[in-house]
Amino acid sequence: MLYQAYQFYTNATAPARSFAQFGLNAIAPFAAQLNGNGGTIRQYAAACELISRSTLTHTRPPYGIKSVRVDNRDVAVTEEPLAKMPFGTLLRFRKDIDVAQPRVLVVAPLSGHFATLLRNTVETLLQDHDVCITDWHNARDVPLSAGRFGFEDYIDHLIQWMRVIGPGGHVVAVCQPCVQVLAAVAIMAQSGDPAKPRSMTLMAGPIDTRINPTKVNELATEKPMSWFESKLISRVPFAHPGAGRRVYPGFVQLTAFMSMNMERHKKAHLDLYKHLAEGEIEKAQSIKTFYDEYFAVLDLTAEFYLETVAWVFQEARLAKGELTYRGEKVDPGAIRRTMLLTVEGERDDICAIGQTTAAHDLCTGLRPHMKRHHLQAGVGHYGVFSGRRWESQVYPQVRNSILAMD
Repeated sequence: MLYQAYQFYTNATAPARSFAQFGLNAIAPFAAQLNGNGGTIRQYAAACELISRSTLTHTRPPYGIKSVRVDNRDVAVTEEPLAKMPFGTLLRFRKDIDVAQPRVLVVAPLSGHFATLLRNTVETLLQDHDVCITDWHNARDVPLSAGRFGFEDYIDHLIQWMRVIGPGGHVVAVCQPCVQVLAAVAIMAQSGDPAKPRSMTLMAGPIDTRINPTKVNELATEKPMSWFESKLISRVPFAHPGAGRRVYPGFVQLTAFMSMNMERHKKAHLDLYKHLAEGEIEKAQSIKTFYDEYFAVLDLTAEFYLETVAWVFQEARLAKGELTYRGEKVDPGAIRRTMLLTVEGERDDICAIGQTTAAHDLCTGLRPHMKRHHLQAGVGHYGVFSGRRWESQVYPQVRNSILAMD
């Protein structure tokens, strides 16, 4: 009933949003010409815009990367699907250059938002690399006939896509998939797969959540798995292609994230109203751009969500040496020729200091010169892979590790 209740609320409030949008469209041309006068009209327009925006979207926003600066010139960027599967697409950002650059797979989290959340990560990497990303699909749009998609299936996708990229590639994981990437590289090393990456960068990921537990970790461990399954899992309504599929809805994940910092989100929307009402368009656009992305939600399959909560957060299987893949033990100690770089944020309240660094203790087969760690001062979770410090301080560390092995 959870999804049905959400759908009912969305449908019931649609007329109010439509009316607000109509009012905004009618008055916007006049509000734009007021320049310092007509504050009441701008306030009305600002209120209409906030009401019209008070909804979530369930389709992937565009990456919008049209060009990138390479060797002091702007080069065109086009999106090129390399491999498409029911639950995700291996998407390449092809650049109009003749020079071969290191091939990098960016592994995006599957945790309620689309891979476009890593737009800035990709755009920065594109300066010096041939970049692909795991463009995950919304589970509510995947028909039941496509089958299940669990933790091991996620690993299957990563291995297959690294094979598409081919030998000599590199992998960069952001947040939640650090566990699956480490497992995938270990499995490829154990089997002698020639496509195993030359370097592996794990950024702000929950390799061992027993270290410095955060509020997120505590929320994942304070309830039994039966509670997660009964309270948070729902079926996709019949209006969607994935009708009947059991999912962890993206709107539930978004609600959980927002509740952790509700005052900050309230302030952001009050600021948005203020900027709109005062005609501060650029300041308002910055907030709107963030929430356009933040309010685009993606549903996870129930099996992937539940297995991730159990295996990563409650049981710490990889950290304890108990993770298996298709019946075989996963041994990170088998990794011997893939450089490891871990990155953590000083103020990360989602994945605390030490949780990602734990990968170094698991990769016992790597010599010291094949292991690097970077602690970024002054940033929280998102600052590790997005924003000014990512571009100026974290990215050089990632680039150097890739170059060292390319």
